[in-house]
Amino acid sequence: MLDLKFVRENPDIVKQNIKNKFQDSKLPLVDEVIELDAQNRAAKAEADNLRASRNKLSKEIGKLMGQGRKEEAEAVKAQVNANAARLAELEVKEAELDEKVLKIMMTIPNIIDPSVPIGKDDSENVEIEKFGEPVVPDFEIPYHTDIMKSFDGIDLDAAGKVAGNGFYYLMGDIARLHSAVISYARDFMINRGFTYCVPPFMIRSNVVTGVMSFAEMDAMMYKIEGEDLYLIGTSEHSMIGKFIDTITPEEQLPKTLTSYSPCFRKEKGAHGIEERGVYRIHQFEKQEMIVICKPEESPMWYDKLWQNTVDLFRSMDIPVRTLECCSGDLADLKVKSCDVEAWSPRQKKYFEVGSCSNLGDAQARRLKIRVDGKDGKYLAHTLNNTVVAPPRMLIAFLENHLQADGSVTIPEVLWPYMGGTKVLIPKQK
Repeated sequence: MLDLKFVRENPDIVKQNIKNKFQDSKLPLVDEVIELDAQNRAAKAEADNLRASRNKLSKEIGKLMGQGRKEEAEAVKAQVNANAARLAELEVKEAELDEKVLKIMMTIPNIIDPSVPIGKDDSENVEIEKFGEPVVPDFEIPYHTDIMKSFDGIDLDAAGKVAGNGFYYLMGDIARLHSAVISYARDFMINRGFTYCVPPFMIRSNVVTGVMSFAEMDAMMYKIEGEDLYLIGTSEHSMIGKFIDTITPEEQLPKTLTSYSPCFRKEKGAHGIEERGVYRIHQFEKQEMIVICKPEESPMWYDKLWQNTVDLFRSMDIPVRTLECCSGDLADLKVKSCDVEAWSPRQKKYFEVGSCSNLGDAQARRLKIRVDGKDGKYLAHTLNNTVVAPPRMLIAFLENHLQADGSVTIPEVLWPYMGGTKVLIPKQK
């Protein structure tokens, strides 16, 4: 969320940013919120004057009564009562205007970084760099669920009966591989200096609206009926929420946390064949990383975060690339974002396995995450990035480590987490 003063003083910049994000329908909101803000400030000024007048007149009443000038005192009392009625009207008006202003400010997108390429949607995202050599083997690679089935490692039919589409049972070696990757990712991030955390898997509505836009909320979040709670779509939500309404001494920054959680997402809309199986699902597990830092340090942390994911995948011999998200592909709170994509030998292309984002002070402004610095208090910057989300990551893992005989090799870094197992042998052809 932007600073209202910034919008008031820089309407043309805000409007151009909206155009750059191809959200022209929001352009009228800028003038509307400026007008509402002017009305609100006028109402507050009048209310403040009435409060000051009330205090002055109250003292005058006491003075007149002490002098026995009762009729004059009664006349002043009538003025106080009239002012009180007007003050009550203004307080109602202030509350209504505050709500309208906040609703619009929560809708106007954050100012994107100047380095972000201008583009309408994800088809215009820009490749930054490739890491590792993509390989296409000389044998056919089955669809990822077929690979899993060869190890008796997945049961979608039973999951469909129990929970419906978008759920799965992982079994045996595949389930163990899933857990091994999560455990390895946890230790990988701890070794990079991040504090490990298991957060709440449900959050209140004020945290939800603090960490994401209304559009994201509607598309992603599951509401707990009858309670002010939502299932998290990613642990970054509860991890950032941990700092709600806090003031952190500057010398204690940065806060670098890595978290494990299940994630729950609606995943609305129809999806193609390549997004079936365990690619786009309602429930999955993930290792995440977040940073709370000083504003001037957020670009540096942004680069460190995506590099962590690249290094993790490369340590498991999976080729990846980074992709700069264009303006139209950025969620409203994001200043800058890039995707990490893994190589799919079967599809002969890359696909998304993680996303790194710098949100500037947008989440901090909504959640009141402040820093106590030597020159006073200011808003922190927040960043997040996927370490690894194994169901989707398993697709890349299995395709890149599949052998011609149907076996799957395990990279050395995972041996300790797989009980020393170095090769998975299929149970059926």
